[in-house]
Amino acid sequence: MKLSNGVEWALHSCVTLSQSREPVPAARLAELHGTPPAYLAKQLQALSRAGIVRSTAGQVGGYSLTRPAAEISALEVVRAIDGTEPAYRCTEIRQRGPLALPAERCERPCAIARAMAAAEEAWARALGEVTVADLAERIDADSGGTAMAAVGRWLTTTR
Repeated sequence: MKLSNGVEWALHSCVTLSQSREPVPAARLAELHGTPPAYLAKQLQALSRAGIVRSTAGQVGGYSLTRPAAEISALEVVRAIDGTEPAYRCTEIRQRGPLALPAERCERPCAIARAMAAAEEAWARALGEVTVADLAERIDADSGGTAMAAVGRWLTTTR
C-alpha cells in the first residue's frame, strides 16, 4: 500500500498541534517540518474538511485540533488525506481470458480479493487503534523524552 507524502506531513502536523495551546499558522508548521508551505496548506485544508483541525483567522490565527489528540485516530488522518477508497480493486480477471469463469460461478470474491480485503481490514484496524496522542507519546519516547518539550518550546518562540 502506498500512501502520499501528505499523510506523513498531516500526522506530524497533528502531533505538533497536540502540543500547542494556541492556533499554529500553516507556514509555521511547514517551517518546523521542512515541508512546502503550499502543499502542507492543502493537507491542512483536507484535515479541516474532515473535522480534525479547525482554522482560525486573524493575527494570531492558524490551525488547532478540534478535539483532544487521544480522540483522533491515525486512520482518520490517513483517510482525510488519501481518501477512503480501498487500496485493492478487484476487476474480476477470473471472468476473462480463455479459461474465464461464468459470472454465476463467481458468487463470492476470489481468494485474492479476500486476502487483500483481510489485509486492508487489519491495516485499518491497526491504524484505528493508534491516536495522535499515542504518536506524540511514542515520538517523545523515541527521543528520550525530549521531542515534545522541544516542539513546545519552538512553538512559543517569536514568530
